[in-house]
Amino acid sequence: MKNILDVKHLHIEFNGASILEDISFSVEEGSVLAVIGPNGAGKTMLLKSLIGLIPCRGEITWRRGVRIGYVPQRMDIETDVPLTVNEFFSLRGSEVTGDKIKKALDSVQLNPKILTSGLGEISVGQRQRVLVAWAALGEPDVLLFDEPTADIDITGQESIYKMLYNLQKEKGLTMLIVSHDLNVVYKHAQSVLCLNRKNLCYGPPRTVLDSETLQGLYGGDKAFFQHKHG
Repeated sequence: MKNILDVKHLHIEFNGASILEDISFSVEEGSVLAVIGPNGAGKTMLLKSLIGLIPCRGEITWRRGVRIGYVPQRMDIETDVPLTVNEFFSLRGSEVTGDKIKKALDSVQLNPKILTSGLGEISVGQRQRVLVAWAALGEPDVLLFDEPTADIDITGQESIYKMLYNLQKEKGLTMLIVSHDLNVVYKHAQSVLCLNRKNLCYGPPRTVLDSETLQGLYGGDKAFFQHKHG
């Protein structure tokens, strides 16, 4: 399988402070890469650098012609915002037809009736699915997710992850997903990148996520990681 992304010696600085230092990894086409690490480790900055939203040093090489979709951690919407879901989708431009919108909603298991609802009226989980559908409208080859289940309850988290991986299998997508859920990493990811300002591990989860690495990432009792994930 060919690589769809190669990253070499990536450095990110912000306001004179080093955010990420000497990060190198690659992603195979059609695979899932999980990015893990504590809060403030630089995970969101990494995703944003990959799509050119923030400056960086190093090499980022996407496969030529690749289409990329990005789903942020959350969409903070006031309950009285005067924008329906359908109006939100229309912001993508005139090339987005009603049929395309309905197909995108179907891919994230949302009923088209939601189109008449206000963005501030629907649940957090529904808004996250709307964001995924928005990204899917661009018919991407790669989807980047920044903690797609933030602020969602346990049941909703399971539903979101199931939806994501069904979408990945159906469309043969490549996914880069920031997650704090190690069970998700072990179950769905072919590779994992461990970040805490630096690259602490990279490779197959069951090979590189040993107790010492997890303790280095998150701290805590090494025996806990051996018992729960070893």
